Amino acid sequence: MKKVRCATYEGIDAKVVDVESTLTKGLPSFSIVGMASTAITESKERVKSALLSNDFSFPPKRITFLLAPSELAKSGSQFDLSMALLILLNESDADLNGWFVFGELGLDGKVKENIQLYPLILSLANQGLISQAVVPYESLQKLSKIPNVSFYGVKSLNEAVSLLKNQENATPNIEQSEIGYPYYQLEAQRFYYTKEYAEDFIDVKGQEIAKRAALIAAAGFHNIIFEGSPGCGKSMIANRLRYILPPMTENEILDVAKLEVLEGYEPQFKPHRTLKNPHHSSTPASIFGGGSHKAKIGEVGLANNGILFFDELPHFSKAVLESLREPMQDGKIRISRVNSKVEYPAKFLFIGAMNPCPCGNLLDSHKECRCSDLEIQKYKNRLSEPFLDRIDLNVVMQHVNANDRPSFSSKEMHKTVIEAHIFCQKRGQKEFNAHLSDKDLERFCKMDNASNTILQTAIERFALSFRSIKKIQKVARTIADLSQSVLIEKEHMLEALSYRRR
Repeated sequence: MKKVRCATYEGIDAKVVDVESTLTKGLPSFSIVGMASTAITESKERVKSALLSNDFSFPPKRITFLLAPSELAKSGSQFDLSMALLILLNESDADLNGWFVFGELGLDGKVKENIQLYPLILSLANQGLISQAVVPYESLQKLSKIPNVSFYGVKSLNEAVSLLKNQENATPNIEQSEIGYPYYQLEAQRFYYTKEYAEDFIDVKGQEIAKRAALIAAAGFHNIIFEGSPGCGKSMIANRLRYILPPMTENEILDVAKLEVLEGYEPQFKPHRTLKNPHHSSTPASIFGGGSHKAKIGEVGLANNGILFFDELPHFSKAVLESLREPMQDGKIRISRVNSKVEYPAKFLFIGAMNPCPCGNLLDSHKECRCSDLEIQKYKNRLSEPFLDRIDLNVVMQHVNANDRPSFSSKEMHKTVIEAHIFCQKRGQKEFNAHLSDKDLERFCKMDNASNTILQTAIERFALSFRSIKKIQKVARTIADLSQSVLIEKEHMLEALSYRRR
């Protein structure tokens, strides 16, 4: 009996699958056991045709493949090449231990590219489970971004057989390729960024308070809500905020590329953080993920390391808004179904945009509000106190005048965010300020006497909860970082309190 290794998905993570084979005497047959999907069982015909098309004799034996562990559901066409090689190398002295083999076979024996291989192998690499693999030659360019794995690309079944029979002469096809964007290095960590600003803050006229709040949110990854009349620039600022976010590590870029593939897109390998903007009519399953048999990832999980933007915030269902509290607090989303229980990372910057009232004219000095006090109260009550308590920055937009001039460009704001990020990293801080643990809060959010006095006064006057106190400290820490200040000073604390919900 011989075996090679392959893999399948469980949620967004990969699980190793041992592909074992036996060829025994008996009536010729070909069976696959181990909870295989239709795509895998159909591989019997692809494997047979590939062998016969390349002048290999199909053995007249009872062929059985086991995909272990048996209790794990397997899917995908990446098992074709593994099974074909086990048939052909069953009686050879080739050592297949330690080899991962991935590839879909064409009827002519060509090894085809499978876009799903990238996230699959990246997940294995992140878990430290893979060191060498036989893969389709066409996939090498994408796979070369994955560190610490040797890839051997093959174009056909014949090449794969030759490779494993002559392993001592085999060499990886390409070395690991680097991410081709500017970066700065602190200790052993590289942080990549781009100077591309498809949407620029220079287009936003006026709204200096909102732009300042957006800068703070970007630098510390703080959740933020913009409240203002229709057309005042809420969505403009939200869409531009993604271009001034902090630089990304190599692992973050690779993870974003993995999520792009899971959505059906070609991976870009760009240090651009994701922006997800679901419509308010979206179902809870589409936002949080789910499914009756397989728990698929939703918009919240796809926004990991990026932005989750809810426009027309109060119009989202109560179920969605209340369910959002957990990932906003814990940085992960759990999906429990009868057939599967999956946990996805979900560390995102939440942006909400809302009108001040149902008609939107409450804060407009030139238009009259048509809403009654009861309608306004009912509209605002759609956002519960526990939900609002997880928001760091609350911004009421200003009225826009035709004579307002743009102030800062995205390039200037991004430069400030990068400087603040370097300042954080140099003091040994690994997480964004918004995600600091209680232990790190005491370590990094040190205040001078004046700022501490102001905070204590605010606690007594506004009866602040423990969560609110911590959020104010974290926002103040980010404002201090933008000023390159070691301590949180009086002006930093006062500005942080100014963004507190009234």
